[in-house]
Amino acid sequence: MGALTPIVDQAIEWPVVTSFTRIGCAVRRRVAGWQPLEAYDLTGRVALVTGATSGIGFAAAEALARMGAHVIVLGRDQARTEVARDALMQVAGGPHISTVVASMDDPDDVRRAAAEVMAQHSRLDILVHNAGALAGGYRRSPMGIEQTSAAQVAGPFLLTGLLLERLELGAPGRVITVSSGGAYLAPLTISGLDPAPAAFDGSQQYARAKRAQITLTELWAERARGRSVVFHSMHPGWVDTPGLAASLPRFRQLLRPLLRSPEEGADTIAWLAADREAAQTSGAFWFDRVRRPAHRIARTRAADTEQRRERLWAWCEATSGWRLPRPDAMEV
Repeated sequence: MGALTPIVDQAIEWPVVTSFTRIGCAVRRRVAGWQPLEAYDLTGRVALVTGATSGIGFAAAEALARMGAHVIVLGRDQARTEVARDALMQVAGGPHISTVVASMDDPDDVRRAAAEVMAQHSRLDILVHNAGALAGGYRRSPMGIEQTSAAQVAGPFLLTGLLLERLELGAPGRVITVSSGGAYLAPLTISGLDPAPAAFDGSQQYARAKRAQITLTELWAERARGRSVVFHSMHPGWVDTPGLAASLPRFRQLLRPLLRSPEEGADTIAWLAADREAAQTSGAFWFDRVRRPAHRIARTRAADTEQRRERLWAWCEATSGWRLPRPDAMEV
């Protein structure tokens, strides 16, 4: 990196609009001299990407496949998942694309998907949690909680736990969670992860889930220390995806010329999956290949207490039905 990189980065980071749009991506790529993704080699690695049928997830799966990884596309719809697989095989080449169908808000689906992955693959090197959307209305999931939190918090927690031992074979395996810049506005809350239907607000609920994802990444890094797995969360910036068009059409219309492409949004995901730097740390929050603070405002920082963090982990265990074995139990 050049000596001026931190100065330039911070100059465009705080105005948000310059940072989260394609402007920030273009400037950082040029000033920092990003290594092209095609220069990385993931041959022999296995990567599971949830929500990979379109948008950022599809772009991440494509980048990983182009680097030589065997990519498992996880989607909730059989037909769309197969279409994504066929498209990836055409653009990335080779037969190293497979599929798993599951809804991340359904614990039975998640357990079946994990069993299927383990039955078909002796190792898992990369797990990308990307599935999730901004809901337009309240829905109760098969987990018995609000659907956004089930699909983006409890479901990924369960899938990570079920695949943890297989990820250790990656030495280190990498777990990458796609959060959102919207988390910067959301204090950590546990009761708010399962609001009453009358209190539901889609944008607020999405931000709460994304905040929980960042905190859980830090907790995984702490509680799975000693295992050969690293955990990272990231946000992709403002990306022009089908999900954005459906959930925030006015926002998309206003900023469309400046929105990032799915490939630009997925760049840091693929980089975290391949670069040596990401294997040397754990628990970090990233944007445009740079480690970022988890909080930008005092209100959210003050809410991120040790007590709430403990409650979040306990809530995930209770909701998902999976518990991390204690170190002493693992030695017996």
